[in-house]
Formats: sequence, structure tokens, C-alpha cells
Amino acid sequence: MSSTPLEVVLKRDRVLVLGGLIIVSALAWGYLFRQAHSMQPMNMDSMNMSGMDMSNMDMGMSMAMPQTHPWGSLDLLLIFTMWAVMMVAMMVPTTAPMLLLFATTNRKRREQRKPFVSTAVFLSGYLVVWTGFAVFAALAQWFLHNKALMSAMMVSTSAALGGVLLLAAGIFQWTPLKNTCLSHCRSPLDFVVTHWRDGKLGAFVMGCKHGIYCAGCCWVLMTILFVTGVMNLFWVALIAGFVLLEKIAPRRTGPWVSRFAGLLLVGWGAWMLAGIR
Repeated sequence: MSSTPLEVVLKRDRVLVLGGLIIVSALAWGYLFRQAHSMQPMNMDSMNMSGMDMSNMDMGMSMAMPQTHPWGSLDLLLIFTMWAVMMVAMMVPTTAPMLLLFATTNRKRREQRKPFVSTAVFLSGYLVVWTGFAVFAALAQWFLHNKALMSAMMVSTSAALGGVLLLAAGIFQWTPLKNTCLSHCRSPLDFVVTHWRDGKLGAFVMGCKHGIYCAGCCWVLMTILFVTGVMNLFWVALIAGFVLLEKIAPRRTGPWVSRFAGLLLVGWGAWMLAGIR
């Protein structure tokens, strides 16, 4: 049975949206992989130790490795950029169901000769919120760095800090705020029906609102990276995958996925604190 013109257009829109998400996510992950690779310890045996090469080596290490001295404005800007790109890599794939529904709804409205808005406008509002979180995360890392609570490899040097962060993340998984924000993230159709606004400004505001719910649901989980390593890409991918699982899990089992993870985090944090002497 042949597809109607509307069905053909809707399928094309889904392909375009998914293609755009894949490209944006791939670019962000590519940046993270490059940054993580640049932070790997250099092989001293493979280097010519002449004066010229030593000078070049020092310059390369200063660019590749986080600095141990107090950060200046440029260092803070670079860390903010890293966090902002990381949020794109982690969170853009998890919002695919919402973006696909937004694109479909807009296309149908266009067929009815109603105002049509690009999905990119919605996504920009969503990313503004996560960029705001990147500012918060960069400032937090700047504070911890200057207090010598993080190593040059961006890992917490304090078991007490790590244990507290893990406990906080685990407990948060059981809170009403977590459940409320997660319910909005898990129900794209309900969000669109409840929060729909016309025009570009309306789409941008919708994206911001969705981003706020998403950040409210996930921001505490992001602090785990201060314990495991900010540029530990295994944990970056693991947290991103867990966030996606929380969003797409069935309504009945979804909350228990979050709560079970919370128990694991509380146990991990308690174990870390118990090891302090």
C-alpha cells in the first residue's frame, strides 16, 4: 500500500531530525575523545630528550594536561567549553523522542496551514538550559581545583567529598523532585499537549522548559563525574545511557530503575566513607 504524501513528508522529517541528532552527537563525542586522548600521560621513553624537544614537550604537556596551579579566566573558559560539549554529547541523544514528536506535530500543523517552527529552535532552548548547567559545573570544578580537592586528571582527591557526592546522588533518586521531573521527561506527548506554544519564541520556551525538567531530573547524577573522573568517557557514556534508560523505561518499572540505581550509589558512597581513617 502506497504512503500518502503526508506520511512521506513525516518520514522524511524523522530522517532529517535523527540525522541531525546523530551529526551533532558525533561531533560532540569526537571532541571529547580528542580531549581525553590529549590528557593521556606522554610516553617519556619515546621522546628525544634534547633541549629543543624538551621545550616542545613542556609546551605540549601544558596544553594537554589540566594545570595544577590556580586557574585563570582562560582555564575556566576551557573547562566550561568541555562541560558544555559534554552536555551536548550526553543529553542530545536522550531527547530524541521529544524532538521527533515535536517535528511530527509541527509538520502536521503546517499541513493544516498553521505556523511551522524548525525543530532546531526547540533544541536550542533545551541546550541553553544545559549550557547553564555547564557554567555551574565549571565553577564547581574551578572551586574544587583551587582547594586542591581534584587531581590534575580531574578526579576527586578526597574520599569524604566523593562519598558525600555519591550519597547525595543516590538519595536524590528517591526524592519527589526526581520523580516529578522524570515523569515530564518520560511523557513527550503529555509535555507537548500541556506546554505547547506557537511561534519561534514559543518553541524556544518549550525547549527551555523541557530542558529544566531534564536538568532537574539528572543534574545530581552529573556530579558523579567528579568522583569517577570528569573526562572518564566510560562513565560519561554510562551516565548518558542510564539517563536514556530512565526516560524510555515503562511507566511501571521506570521509577524502580531510578531507585535501584539510588541504592547502589548510596552503598558506594557509604563504602567510600567507611574507608576513611
